[in-house]
Amino acid sequence: MIRVCLFSEDRTLQPILSSALGKDFQVHTEASEAGVSGRLAAGECDVVLLDLDSDQQGLEGRLKSCRLIVASSIHSIVMVDDRLRSAAIDLVKLGAYGYCRKPPSIRDLKTLLRRAHENTLLKRKLDNVQHKFEEASYSCDRMIGHSSPMQQVYDLVHRVASVNASVLVTGESGTGKELIAQAIHNLGSRASRPFVAVCCGAIPETLIEAELFGHEKGAFTGTVGSREGYLEQAEDGTLFLDEIGELSLSTQVKLLRVLQQREFCRLGSNRLIPLRARLIFATHQDLGNMVAESRFRQDLYYRINVMRIDAPSLHEHTEDVPTIAMHFLRQYSEQYGKLVDCVEPGAMTLLQAYSWPGNVRELENVIQRAIIVAKDISISVADLPANIREEGTTDAEDCPSTSTFERQIRDFKLKLAVEAIRENDGNKTLAARSLQISRAYLHRLIRPSGPSLVEDETLLPQEQSQGLGTV
Repeated sequence: MIRVCLFSEDRTLQPILSSALGKDFQVHTEASEAGVSGRLAAGECDVVLLDLDSDQQGLEGRLKSCRLIVASSIHSIVMVDDRLRSAAIDLVKLGAYGYCRKPPSIRDLKTLLRRAHENTLLKRKLDNVQHKFEEASYSCDRMIGHSSPMQQVYDLVHRVASVNASVLVTGESGTGKELIAQAIHNLGSRASRPFVAVCCGAIPETLIEAELFGHEKGAFTGTVGSREGYLEQAEDGTLFLDEIGELSLSTQVKLLRVLQQREFCRLGSNRLIPLRARLIFATHQDLGNMVAESRFRQDLYYRINVMRIDAPSLHEHTEDVPTIAMHFLRQYSEQYGKLVDCVEPGAMTLLQAYSWPGNVRELENVIQRAIIVAKDISISVADLPANIREEGTTDAEDCPSTSTFERQIRDFKLKLAVEAIRENDGNKTLAARSLQISRAYLHRLIRPSGPSLVEDETLLPQEQSQGLGTV
């Protein structure tokens, strides 16, 4: 069923159209622009049908509302009488899908509505295919990003995947160290074998040896049977030991012997078990400093640090923020069952400007939260946490005036636009009105690249009169 939102002040038109269009269409009437925007934001509309009548009072205001709806709706169809045909053509130029005469031919109107709806569905499918293609082009296994630091990581992962050598993955918390280990496993010859991930810091010191090596019945108080340790569970696959710096010195000695002899014993047993798994280690700590402070064994450090891969922090490759953010947006919008399919330019600018102390894990959390609170089909500035909005504003205020006069003017306009959107709870229509500019110009302002001076002069006559748009 195609859901049609009829933008009309004529309440008698809805039952007529509902009856004529039949059971394949569901028609709801909204008399205000806010009502239409609300249905679009709630995902309750597939096509908007704009009713324009030359006999309507306040026709200019009606046309202005139609222009705003056309700029924001999925697909709009204009229904006009012959005297307003030129206005309908103007709306089509602004983005409306098409127009029809009033009173319409029901057969022609059905065709237009179906085509508009099919066009929307096709566009979404093409966008999904494009996003998947981009992710495939800029990814390595489940890692995403096309920046130079990420490409260096991908290169090292591919080089070491087929070599049975110990790997040490370093980097701050939330940078995806486990994803790197998983990629090494998946791209190597052990891909069909188990991948066992263990966080050493999450296991009590009194239990870590039993968890790693396993134990026999009666090996220590409380054991009621024998158990395989993680070294056995990994079989011919990969054992990933995260936060290796959390191991005690006594456990480090025993792990070193396992790496040197390639065999181990369960606790309470003398039977030697060959080590068949590949080991990958990770830490967010500086093991070199820990060695100097005698908190980590030097011989173990050299044994595990055969091949080192540094996971870059997110602030080192902020050019990947849009790609990663869109990946999480598609993943969690589908998981939460909400139609949120894009991040508005102003919000994306703030995401790229943020320092990301929690790295990719923090970005994932921010996108999840934004999807939950979003009232529209896109994530706006108002949907972002306060710390991200405030940091973006502070950076703009503290930025030294080293750029050109034109650049400073554009930056000041962007700051005004972002503040107006925030003050109006993310409603760009109200923000544009408060600034006395068009919604289309507001979109150009918050675009990452920003407007050119030519665009300032042609699209913002209000500023020309104040001397802001010319130099």
